[in-house]
Amino acid sequence: MAKVENVDQYINKHFKWKDNLLLLREMLLSYNLSETIKWGSPVYMKDGKNLIGIAAFKNHYGLWFFQGALLQKNTKLLVNAQEGKTQAMRQIKLVETSVLDLNVLSKYIEETIALHDQGETVKLVSPKKVEIPVQLKLELDTNSDLNKAFSILSPGKQKEYSLYIVEAKREATKQSRIKKIIPMIIEGIGLNDKYKN
Repeated sequence: MAKVENVDQYINKHFKWKDNLLLLREMLLSYNLSETIKWGSPVYMKDGKNLIGIAAFKNHYGLWFFQGALLQKNTKLLVNAQEGKTQAMRQIKLVETSVLDLNVLSKYIEETIALHDQGETVKLVSPKKVEIPVQLKLELDTNSDLNKAFSILSPGKQKEYSLYIVEAKREATKQSRIKKIIPMIIEGIGLNDKYKN
């Protein structure tokens, strides 16, 4: 998949939502926000801080609010980006049957900018220390190369791998995930490195 170099490319790549994305882009730019591409999607910034992003997928498109958990007045359309994991980010998901009401969406944008101007940010809570799951610990104990490679990884990458195993419900899924991650750990790459720019 070719890397998206600019917002025009991103919008043209998502032809199904093109008209709606163009409307969202125009509205966001009307607030004098800086436009860039981060994580492969358009992001709108003020004072060097990420405020809002737009994104499109096969079945929906929408807005991402990087500090969306702060919003108090305009919350009806907001959903947590990843319940139980995401502390600050919130999103508005729109589908084919959604009415794109720019007047409503502008209230979310204006509140986001006002909170930014007041210096408000979500106070992130450090997640509790994740224990290495038994299945992964067994592999580490029996494979010295794997153990050495795992110990060199940053604590964040170790945590990503541990959670990846813990979150699987079935034992068979845990085992298949372990087989998948062993070569990645030995290469010294994190589970989610391909998503990070």
